[in-house]
Amino acid sequence: MSDLTEKFGELESLIAEKKGEFALFALFMREDAPDRWDLIVSAPWALADKQSAIDYLIDQIKLSLGDEGLPSLARILVVDPEDPTVQALNRAISIEHGRFEVTDSNFFGLPVKHAYIITSKRPPAPAAA
Repeated sequence: MSDLTEKFGELESLIAEKKGEFALFALFMREDAPDRWDLIVSAPWALADKQSAIDYLIDQIKLSLGDEGLPSLARILVVDPEDPTVQALNRAISIEHGRFEVTDSNFFGLPVKHAYIITSKRPPAPAAA
């Protein structure tokens, strides 16, 4: 498992460099899907067009992780950086391009058996005009 989370960590760094920073990039294993992960991403650039962001993430996962990446995922969710759960995670866990492990918790109203938080940080405030 650590190999897969390491690869997703490298992928997050690469995407953040190309597209912009993440407020949240995490892998969640829900109790009702014990063998697959939800990839949760939150970034201003992803929110602008969620479907395009998901398509981009799928392409990048295929390129970076090969055959192992997509089958390990149950779904990819794009969440608003202003979502209260994202903001609570940002306050509780501050990490960038790392790997913070969480077990037996509840996120976004779902029981989560296992989670790896790769990045959780408040995005910089937009510059004043």
